[in-house]
Amino acid sequence: MKLSGHKKLTTSMAGFPCWAAGLILLVSTHVIGADIESVRLWQAPEYTRLVIDLSEVAEHQLIILKNPNRLVIDLINVDLKTTFNTLDLSKTPIASIRHAVRNKSDLRIVLDLNSNVNPKSFTLTANEKYGNRLVVDLYANTQTVSKTVDKILERKNRKIIIAIDAGHGGEDPGALGPKSIQEKIVALQIAKKIEKLFDQNMYFDGVLIRTGDYYVGHRKRMAIAHKSGADFFISVHADAFTNSSVSGASVYALSTKGATSEAARYLASKANRADLIGGASTLRLDDKDDVLAGVLLDLSMNETLRRSLEAGKYVLSNMGRVTELHKKRVEQASFLVLKSPDIPSLLIETGFISNPREARQLSNPDHQEKIAQAIFDGLVDYYSLRPPVGTSLAGSHAKQKRTHVIARGDTLSEIAQRYNTSVSSILRYNNLASSSIRVGQKISIPPS
Repeated sequence: MKLSGHKKLTTSMAGFPCWAAGLILLVSTHVIGADIESVRLWQAPEYTRLVIDLSEVAEHQLIILKNPNRLVIDLINVDLKTTFNTLDLSKTPIASIRHAVRNKSDLRIVLDLNSNVNPKSFTLTANEKYGNRLVVDLYANTQTVSKTVDKILERKNRKIIIAIDAGHGGEDPGALGPKSIQEKIVALQIAKKIEKLFDQNMYFDGVLIRTGDYYVGHRKRMAIAHKSGADFFISVHADAFTNSSVSGASVYALSTKGATSEAARYLASKANRADLIGGASTLRLDDKDDVLAGVLLDLSMNETLRRSLEAGKYVLSNMGRVTELHKKRVEQASFLVLKSPDIPSLLIETGFISNPREARQLSNPDHQEKIAQAIFDGLVDYYSLRPPVGTSLAGSHAKQKRTHVIARGDTLSEIAQRYNTSVSSILRYNNLASSSIRVGQKISIPPS
């Protein structure tokens, strides 16, 4: 195949693409022949991912061709043991895939493209889940956003934005349960139910970090939440353990140690300093000196962690009403997906997918709905007491602020009926552990 007038995209040992004129840099020096055992294709909003499963690590290079648009993937000393015919190319920039043997031992794969793309490639070595892989991501030159930042960040009477992240996705299935139940599927199903609940509420808006079965990098998940102007970030998962009898749901916030290390990394990057601080706030660090920026970021992360832990108590309490709890309090850990310095975040383990009983429950739409409702109720309870300034919920509270002074003969059930609310809502709104009340006690009535 003649390749005159082309550009070569070479890949470094670290997996980062770079442009070079007339230079081909191979990824590996392995000479052992490798087989392509299978191929997989994943479609994400921002890119299409082609995963090539290899029996051994193999050298490769990418070559971009124009008129017509093509991407050539050359693999050294590789034999094809599968077919590309089973891949669904619809809704991808790939029109067709061809291949041919070169130099008697090498393999050339040609992607015929419908449009111009920006390709990136990297190799992954074998781990406990997968063998060696070559990953090729095709990024479109133009991208569309379903919800614009300008619309979401409308200052007056805006909605509270909840970013909902379904863990794992695409080539990363997460934990695996009996009967091939996958964490990535369960997480997305529950996440969509949570989003629907928030979207149906006049004071909230749910934003899904991923909407389908594709993988999103951990820092990219945080970036999507930032671009959405999120007030809060929740990441939905299902736990697993070697002992299948272990069960129960858990709620995690970021650890203090994790927050400290992330603050240092954040300050080290000028690009990070230019990011929006506080989700829907306007504090920036790019114009601050190192000392002031460090103080402001430290204050921001401490406040973010405090709000995460406080909201986590409400979520955990509500989840305890619908499912068994593995941990009776909000735990803290250095999960990367929780390390936004300015958006309160929680990672929610909805149960143990390695437990056969809980795996069946987590796959049941009715149980998923109960879990979603509990998470939704927990965050609504939290924000009912602390509505962000400038939100429509805060405006509603200002208009509906109601206090009832307990008189002789009053009961919570009668008070709830009088104000068109429920006993459980009054208890949660006032952070009361029981329905016991006393004459003269003042209780706040939840807004209707």
